[in-house]
Amino acid sequence: MAAPMITNASITLPKSVSSEIWQKTQQASIVMQLAQRITLPGNGLEIPVITGDPDAGWVAETDEKPVGNHTLTTKTMTPYTMAIIEPFSNQFRNDHAALYDALVGRLPNILGRTYDRTVFGFVDAPGTNFDTMKDVTAIDISASTYDKFVTAIETVADADAELSAWALTSKARTILLKTKDSNARPLFISNAALDTAPNSVLAIPAYFNKNAYRAAVSGTSPETVGFAGDWSGARYGVVEDISISISDQATLTVSDGGETKTLNLWQRNMFAVRAEFRAGFVMRDAAEFVRLDNGTV
Repeated sequence: MAAPMITNASITLPKSVSSEIWQKTQQASIVMQLAQRITLPGNGLEIPVITGDPDAGWVAETDEKPVGNHTLTTKTMTPYTMAIIEPFSNQFRNDHAALYDALVGRLPNILGRTYDRTVFGFVDAPGTNFDTMKDVTAIDISASTYDKFVTAIETVADADAELSAWALTSKARTILLKTKDSNARPLFISNAALDTAPNSVLAIPAYFNKNAYRAAVSGTSPETVGFAGDWSGARYGVVEDISISISDQATLTVSDGGETKTLNLWQRNMFAVRAEFRAGFVMRDAAEFVRLDNGTV
């Protein structure tokens, strides 16, 4: 949806509403749950990253002590704006409880989903210095599932990192639940009658969120059911929390079935809510993450 021309902000929401939307956006985003947040200046930020440690050495009593230095690199995080505009009918105008519920219930999932899908590489990055997992190593867990999860740990370890968490989807959950040993006993849950999903896989915490899912595209990409890696090396930066603007005097440009149409809010007794924030994302090294697929192309 193209950005509209806003001529008047006629309704002011309490600051608590904006804060609540931001809190729920963080809860809706699996990336924001697992990565570490940093404060991001409006003009971006250079982040020093430690890529290697020096070696200590044994020395005799009067020998010179060894000298070493950490190896460093610099990652640049650039903030980009994410926004969504949603029109409402004027019946919400005098019913702030309904407006509150609509905002808090719908906008956080929209913003969190778009942010995660960008980080996971399902959609293009908004620009340079915004890292994505588009090209991380892919592992097919549809067969030999136990061994493939071990392979994921090994792949991250080969990058001199520790796999700290799994970001999985409901489809990954079913794959785990169907995995059994030679005696047809579930491998990843301890009590099949009581447990509905493992909260860890191979003693590593597992978090379930549908944002890590991508449907298969024949001849192009397999079905993706999760990601995993060393999340201590992932950073998301936010310039400021979500800002909310409301107008009933705007004309929106809307894409409808491939056609571009205009929507005059005043003419239709409507108003629109715009939510936006500026954020970025960087990883220490893409080799520290893997993508989990259900099948291959």
